[in-house]
Amino acid sequence: MKLTKSELEIMNVLWKADRPLSRGDILTLSTEKTWKDNSIHILLNGMLKKEAIKEAGFARSGKVWGRLYAPNVSIDEYYNENLFSQTSKKEFPLLFSAMVNRDDITPELIDELEEILQKRRKELS
Repeated sequence: MKLTKSELEIMNVLWKADRPLSRGDILTLSTEKTWKDNSIHILLNGMLKKEAIKEAGFARSGKVWGRLYAPNVSIDEYYNENLFSQTSKKEFPLLFSAMVNRDDITPELIDELEEILQKRRKELS
């Protein structure tokens, strides 16, 4: 499953929320979106067809009921399928190096990456 940039922005909101969200929740939590609010219905329907998300119940918003959406794949599953499936183990250091050498990397992000690596090292020990 390949997602567009806009669909991936919505997936990131859903992954971070760690709970089902309504359209309104997604709009509120999408602080750096590149898509217009009016297109959310089209984006969500496309993501349902791709089985990237699933319906996860209904919630009342004022006088109307709306669907809730949840990811149908984890962030790890998505990136393993779409990014790392074409990358050999030998290329991982090159990929990691390219990520951390970007101009927009911050010391806080490096700290976060170090924590992830330390956690994984403990899991493998």
